[in-house]
Amino acid sequence: MATSSTSGHASQGDFDRVLVVDFGAQYAQLIARRVREARVFSEIVPRDVTAAEVAAKDPVGIILSGGPASVYAEDAYDLDPDILDLGIPVLGICYGHQVLAKTLGGTVSNTGGSEFGGTTLEVTPGASRLFVGQPTTQQVWMSHNDAVAEAPDGFVVTASTEEAPVAAMENASRGMYGVQFHPEVAHTDHGQQILEEFLWHACGARPTWTHVGIIEQSVDAIRDAVGERVAICGLSGGVDSSVAAAIVHKAIGDQLVCVFVDHGLMRQGEAAQVEETFRNHFKMNLVHVKAEERFLDALSGVTDPEEKRKIIGETFIRVFEEVAEGIEGARFLVQGTLYPDVIESGTKDAAKIKSHHNVGGLPDDMTFELIEPLRDLFKDEVRAVGEELGLPEEMVWRQPFPGPGLAVRIIGDITKERLDILRAADAIVVDEIRKAGLYREIWQSFGVLPAIRSVGVQGDGRTYAYPLIIRAVTSDDAMTADWARIPHDVLAKISSRVINEVPGINRVAYDISSKPPATIEWE
Repeated sequence: MATSSTSGHASQGDFDRVLVVDFGAQYAQLIARRVREARVFSEIVPRDVTAAEVAAKDPVGIILSGGPASVYAEDAYDLDPDILDLGIPVLGICYGHQVLAKTLGGTVSNTGGSEFGGTTLEVTPGASRLFVGQPTTQQVWMSHNDAVAEAPDGFVVTASTEEAPVAAMENASRGMYGVQFHPEVAHTDHGQQILEEFLWHACGARPTWTHVGIIEQSVDAIRDAVGERVAICGLSGGVDSSVAAAIVHKAIGDQLVCVFVDHGLMRQGEAAQVEETFRNHFKMNLVHVKAEERFLDALSGVTDPEEKRKIIGETFIRVFEEVAEGIEGARFLVQGTLYPDVIESGTKDAAKIKSHHNVGGLPDDMTFELIEPLRDLFKDEVRAVGEELGLPEEMVWRQPFPGPGLAVRIIGDITKERLDILRAADAIVVDEIRKAGLYREIWQSFGVLPAIRSVGVQGDGRTYAYPLIIRAVTSDDAMTADWARIPHDVLAKISSRVINEVPGINRVAYDISSKPPATIEWE
């Protein structure tokens, strides 16, 4: 069974840690990101985390997230009350605020009025640590039906709104704080300042979660784990695996062997680019395995996206194992796994959205130990680390590309013909996005090829060909995303070029779905 010996930076103990207890909130990941923006390490934990599990992680603070239900619902999420006796500062947000009040003997009720969206908050002057130096009237973002009607004994009410008499409360001597609104949302005027007051002053957290610190600690952890042995890096040429390779190479030098598995599912020209960048520019040990036929045979006739990912994940590992057999001391496998990969592949409170080939797609009988230096990072943090390591800008800011490649952008059976068609069309999409100066503004822009055909007319003749769906989104971390408002003339140019230059496509459509409810990738 695979183990992950050096996957977590914070596990080494050099960074103060704040736990975000996820009560099923749509904003739990955003809270974690805002904590990191204050240069404090954050980790999301499930709502049923026990006091003993919390104590074992030795956090300096705990944040209780919002949630979708009432604290009095039959299936309401509760908090282990012993957590509140650990002496660790706690901040409850929205549902977490109500759970904190209810657990400590306060009263939560349906006040008869709900608040959703921008709301005016009245702050009690001089009563609060969280609101130090802030105006007594400010705009906050609300999303609730129930509200705290009476604060628990020992708490001071520090703010209110028209519908929430206890919009904020605190017991500073116990390090207990609660706010009904969402400080993590940009629409709350002083939200980041409120979080920083909690983190830096109530918790005493050190703002040491910096890119330099992340690199230094990762390098030390990797050196300690690998020793004199050898690590193999699954290199795709994307930003995640490239930054992971650069960190590990900084730690162990020539003890790292990068394996580029050319599975035939890459974008146009990528194999040559990987060769040039890592073998010639970075002078890394690079093994180029040409395995297109092997992957296509394994994927033949497979249309279920989860099965595709699992087949690709297992085939990757088998190739790595075969390469490792010829390398003495090769015990470790480096992967560019990110925090969103882990969350989306399913935790207790983050329902499985899709199995990432490098998380849920790994075989149980894998013999490698994993090195995942980016496992605790969001994408923007990975880019910043890449820049700090001196990677080329065009690599660091390359749009994300899924590990399974074009296999999850072809809806239906994967064939060589469909791959070639999508490769050519996708190259046009990216080329025109670059020409329009939109590449850095857009999180991802690519083509999707459904395995269906529609009727068209070209050259006075009937065609029966594939449609291409253009997908382009804006995002900060891939946890949420909005469809990109690409100018119509750019879309028209893409459509014209694709239909005229790519045989096999006679129709172009644009996906205007956001995440949620859609995902960024189609599979």
